[in-house]
Amino acid sequence: MTTLATTIEKIEARTPAHRDRAIDGLRALALLAVPTGHWLLGGFTLDSDGALHNASPLAAFGGFAPVSWVLQMLGIFFLVGGYASVLSYRRRKSTTAAWLRQRVTRLGRPVLGVTAVWAAMMPPLYALGVPETTLRTGSTLVIQPLWFVGVYTVVTALTPYCVRAAHKLGGWAAAPLLVSVAVVDFLRYGPYADTMPSWLSMVNILPGWLFAYQLGVSWGEGRIGRRGARVLLIGGTLLFAALLVVFHYPASMVGVPGETRTNSHPPSLLVLALAAAQSGAAILLRDRIGRLLSRPALWAPVVVINLCAMTILCWHQTAMLAAAVPASFLGPVAGLTTSPDSLGWIVVRLTWMPLFATLLVLIGRYARRFDAPWQTGTRASKARRAAAGLLAAGFAVFALGLA
Repeated sequence: MTTLATTIEKIEARTPAHRDRAIDGLRALALLAVPTGHWLLGGFTLDSDGALHNASPLAAFGGFAPVSWVLQMLGIFFLVGGYASVLSYRRRKSTTAAWLRQRVTRLGRPVLGVTAVWAAMMPPLYALGVPETTLRTGSTLVIQPLWFVGVYTVVTALTPYCVRAAHKLGGWAAAPLLVSVAVVDFLRYGPYADTMPSWLSMVNILPGWLFAYQLGVSWGEGRIGRRGARVLLIGGTLLFAALLVVFHYPASMVGVPGETRTNSHPPSLLVLALAAAQSGAAILLRDRIGRLLSRPALWAPVVVINLCAMTILCWHQTAMLAAAVPASFLGPVAGLTTSPDSLGWIVVRLTWMPLFATLLVLIGRYARRFDAPWQTGTRASKARRAAAGLLAAGFAVFALGLA
């Protein structure tokens, strides 16, 4: 207890007075929603050969969809990302290109690390008897959240343009992005849907995720205040309800196995409506969150979560698989390898989640080294980076079903 209290005191003492605790708190909340959502809404089934396949309780329980509304907090993550990027962009000490290169490198190292490690692990796992189907299931889960890093890198590169848009249009700078997604949704779901090319939905990827980032940039530039936040909260909520009730959008914010339509990949207008409502609420609650996090005992875990952001994002699926893959050799294990088609499964899965969290902490003790700058300038370091790159590329080919 004394050690914990001392740690909390050290974190508090090292926190600059100007630190925006509310922004860090919102980022931590959005980060924790990612593993919570994947662990709770992602399950497995076990086939006759003992191999794992992806499954979801949402396929059996449509009424469980509102849980995904709470756990889908990427809108908050992009909002906070835009806000923080503006602050960092203002403080840059060299060129915009150097600033961007530094941020991209910080995002890329952990991704390269997790994919290279998985590529190296798969041959030994296969030799130990893990079925190829299980390995493909696992690789799909591992690479699934990493799309976020690619998208986030692109929107980060657009920060200078987002700043200019915020200066010209204020909070309304995000409106054209919403209109763009609405037009694509009308074309792919409306009366002309049968004549539209299959790739049309991919047009929504950039404007769909840039929407909340642009809101964050405008917020960081002081162009969205409480009045604008109320417009976002009320407007986003009304649009969200209309899309569900009148236009019959899928209720789940995540993909459901067997469903032909999905809201998140690529983002539909429903995702933007939720992001708008969440962003409005976040801006309105900012001061309250800041006051709450002035308490050292609450602030300390927020700091730890933010320091481990990329570790959480990159390795949380591995933590779940570290429990499920060994369990698959034992046969049906409730909440791990049994079909997620009952309320009992949900209850049991909740009891497994502390184990997943513990495994993530243990994995993170070693995986965090990928977050730190890698040694450069020697032949050995160049060889290691080249090997990691080749392993990561091979893993991506396997996970995406290209080999």
